[in-house]
Amino acid sequence: MEPKRGKTANGRSRQKADLATVLRKSWYHLRLSVRHPARVPTWDAIVLTAASPEQARLYEWQLDRAKRMGRIAASTVAIAVPDPDGQRIGSGAATLNAIHALAEHYRELGIGIAPEVEATNDKVIGSALPLGRSKQEFPRLQMVDFISKKHILLLHAGGDSKRVPWANPMGKVFLPLPYLADDDPDGPVPLLFDHILAIASCARQAFKDQGGLFTMTGDVLPCFDASTMVFPEDSSSIVTVPITLDIASNHGVIVASKSHAKDEAVHLVDNLLQKPSIEELVNHEAILDDGRTLLDTGLIAVRGKAWRELVMLACSCQPMILELLKSKKELSLYEDLVAAWVPAKHDWLQQRPLGKELVGRLGKYYMFSYCAYELSFLHFGTSGEVLDHLSGVGSGLVGRRHLCSIPATTVSDIASSSVVLSSKIEPGVSIGEDSLLYGSSISSGIQIGSQCIVVGMNMPRENDKPSEPFRFMLPDRHCLWEVPLVGCTDSVIVYCGLLDNPKDSLSRSGTFCGKPWKRFLHDSGIGEGDLWSTTGNQDRCLWSARLFPVLSYFEMLNLATWLMGLSDQKTEFFRPLWRVSRRLSLEELHRSIDFSKMCMGSNDHQAHLAAGIAKACIEYGLVGRDLSQLCGEILQLEVSGADICKNFLAMCPRLQEQNSRILPKSRAYQVQMDLLRACGDEATALELEHKVWDAVAKETASAVRYGFQENLKYPQKSPSLNNHLSGSLDETFHPKTIKVELPVRVDFVGGWSDTPPWSLERAGCVLNMAISLEGSLPIGTIIETTKEPGVSINDDSGNHLYERDLASIAAPFHSGDPFRLVKSALLVTGVLNREVLSSMGLQIKTWANVPRGSGLGTSSILAAAVVKALLQMTDGDESNENVARLVLVLEQIMGTGGGWQDQIGGLYPGIKFTTSFPGVPLQLQVVPLSASSQLISELQQRLLVVFTGQVRLAHQVLQKVVARYLRRDNLLVSSIKRLTELAKTGREALMNCDIDKLGEIMSEAWRLHQELDPYCSNEFVDSLFTLADPYCCGYKLVGAGGGGFALLLARDEACARELRAILQSDSKFDVKVYNWEIFLDSKL
Repeated sequence: MEPKRGKTANGRSRQKADLATVLRKSWYHLRLSVRHPARVPTWDAIVLTAASPEQARLYEWQLDRAKRMGRIAASTVAIAVPDPDGQRIGSGAATLNAIHALAEHYRELGIGIAPEVEATNDKVIGSALPLGRSKQEFPRLQMVDFISKKHILLLHAGGDSKRVPWANPMGKVFLPLPYLADDDPDGPVPLLFDHILAIASCARQAFKDQGGLFTMTGDVLPCFDASTMVFPEDSSSIVTVPITLDIASNHGVIVASKSHAKDEAVHLVDNLLQKPSIEELVNHEAILDDGRTLLDTGLIAVRGKAWRELVMLACSCQPMILELLKSKKELSLYEDLVAAWVPAKHDWLQQRPLGKELVGRLGKYYMFSYCAYELSFLHFGTSGEVLDHLSGVGSGLVGRRHLCSIPATTVSDIASSSVVLSSKIEPGVSIGEDSLLYGSSISSGIQIGSQCIVVGMNMPRENDKPSEPFRFMLPDRHCLWEVPLVGCTDSVIVYCGLLDNPKDSLSRSGTFCGKPWKRFLHDSGIGEGDLWSTTGNQDRCLWSARLFPVLSYFEMLNLATWLMGLSDQKTEFFRPLWRVSRRLSLEELHRSIDFSKMCMGSNDHQAHLAAGIAKACIEYGLVGRDLSQLCGEILQLEVSGADICKNFLAMCPRLQEQNSRILPKSRAYQVQMDLLRACGDEATALELEHKVWDAVAKETASAVRYGFQENLKYPQKSPSLNNHLSGSLDETFHPKTIKVELPVRVDFVGGWSDTPPWSLERAGCVLNMAISLEGSLPIGTIIETTKEPGVSINDDSGNHLYERDLASIAAPFHSGDPFRLVKSALLVTGVLNREVLSSMGLQIKTWANVPRGSGLGTSSILAAAVVKALLQMTDGDESNENVARLVLVLEQIMGTGGGWQDQIGGLYPGIKFTTSFPGVPLQLQVVPLSASSQLISELQQRLLVVFTGQVRLAHQVLQKVVARYLRRDNLLVSSIKRLTELAKTGREALMNCDIDKLGEIMSEAWRLHQELDPYCSNEFVDSLFTLADPYCCGYKLVGAGGGGFALLLARDEACARELRAILQSDSKFDVKVYNWEIFLDSKL
């Protein structure tokens, strides 16, 4: 029995989703699915519909970019499919055409129809063909079978974007949307398409292993946790959301059955209504109990057998499409195709074009409504809506300066609320509030008003005279963009008012640059015949008005100033020039864009910006940018990209010389490695790699303890010196025994912020807890003095070493040496340097009664136990803080790396919040949390400590993460910053005894750990957490992940008992649930 989750019977929230939470979770999921698709399944294919073959080529360039940038997995097939002959056929026919084109793409790749099938499959040989199937038809059936097992994301992105005309050249789906852009400041500007991919990556989970199709639209970002969706098998589903009746009157409405429900969110669809009146809603019983109705969101899923039938129809759809083209009719997805799955619509549909065939092929399957109560829309239907989404609810997520070159505030006037993306701004430029600039170069003397949109403008200096800049002003609430034209070297500058609706006609309140058409025509002296044909039935609107002249750049800007009504006194000069020029309308422009030139121009623009940022970073800064990522952009310059990177490499010696006292050598070496790789010199880069890790070890040691290097050298003195432990000349042997036992630690959140070199350069925060297992302290050591000189080491695995020649104990140690931990402890404590062992020896025994690779900090805590015992033996500084620092050095000597949280977790009792402050020496502040008896009791009742049986090696994960940090991978940096913030929030939650909040924090921390390294989990752990999810408010692997122990925080004590029973009885999960207690005794 599954427990109730609180909010509703099955745990789905009815509150609107928080935009930031939804997007972050979706992006975590997208990146994980791209980096590790074997663990987190991704789409087998992504298909975009396009209005024309030219637009399809642009979309395929964008799809290639998305793959290069890690938005789409390498294994995913990504194609763009234009409407046939560039003619509109409707979204339903476009859906069928897209599936057909995907099948053809697979066929051209030789995928889906295996040649060997004819020789090996008995059903295919000779007369054994399936009954009623011809030889010609069977390969098509094979392709149908192949595609019907695939998971396809279909994005309808065709059309002409009339209401967002500046996005028409790039495609509305690829307009800039810089939400979360600050998380990756050296990465590409996030696009609407990227955010749609993130949401859709979560939707993939709803299909599980059954093939299917998920369709979305390119001008809407649906904000909800798509991973919670439920789609019934062998059927179609439409995602709905409750809305008020006034909104429903302008949209499609779904009538959900009240009697056929699979759960509270999934209902059979009884009917479909288009823009219904209240009377229609009442008559069809479409009004919900709360007075609202269900909106058709445009998100449609088809699974299993219903998907196979749709594929079968699509693979034979060409005659249907030819018929549509011939009759100039359209087939809608949301009215016609969907109606085939709703019996109440069959009579209506059969009167429609191709309706009988749709009902005959698809009508035996049904459609369900999945109600996403928490879903909210971001619609990008108009230019005004685009700016609203940048300054409204989501404004806190917006990166307002991204990959751009901006002058000082003393030589420019750029409003802080403006959004400047991938643009170069010269001094002497003014940009008003809430304006958007994207992909542009703006020269001196340009003034851009408030609430403006400027895209793709490349404004040169007039006659290259900086002292006499060309003056141009774009008024408030205007759009300005530049488009390259096909078949010539020219481009055209286009402009309109922010609120102009290009579809509104002269007779229906249409406007241009905010002015009613009649007033514009009067003020400019332009006649209707100048703009529109006097013959035919052309609709006289902005979309069809031949307004925009193709002239020299500055002539076009001057005419723009005149047409916008800012140069009345020059009308008599400008009007004749405008009349005799070649002019284009928005409609003609849609067919005249040189998409190839646009792509190349965008590539070069981005690359030059990246080169400027990288050069400044090396020449003036402390190389705090991700040069590896920037060089990836620079290398898009096919001719000069590699040469630019080589020039940067030549600057490295000067960089180190200038900043030798403040630039860590590890970072300097990493910069060289990144540049060497960018230059294609992988061999030299690999030779440099060991220097990076050596530098990290030395920097750690320097920050932790002065002069530690002296302890790494064994003094060349005679072994016949007879000194005892105190260093005196008393030859009497004094036996001494030291025993140290320590608990293990479990970490709630904050791990990785404790790890060098992060903790040497930035603050770290960790919330963890010391626990005993099965009633005992599992980690310990006994050190005894012996009369026999030398060192004897024994561990609990039966390994034994006797080392008489102490001079042989010297770093570096072999990674397979089972005694390197104890040897390193002897070095960092200075025991070998104090002549302690000149007349006697040491016998050291160690044990760790936890499974290998537990993730409980075993290695570090055992090292802490040995270091503490050795310091007690020599009357050294055995304070927990000193021991913790020394273990940091010890782990660098061992080559395993690691931070301070493990030893802190084992040395200090109870729950503690620990902060580290960078500096020399590194400072640690441990704050024990005064846990109430209620908190301790509830934690011990609800928290399951489970060994997964999966062996993990922390250093393998650690090296990957540290390498990313050394590269200044921005996503990693922002993730670790978030972990430190969560540690602070977790501390507060525990102090308030808010265990549920702690569970949320643990789950987010687990997502962040997977962001840092997708291989920190595996399919077994994923399935374990899937099983536990209904019973838990949070879960994670402890430590670096990769296996070991898991923490499962149950929703309550009853859930904990039930989950424990399931784990102990389920043969699928060979795990062990440990008994544990918080270790509170401070006397070790």
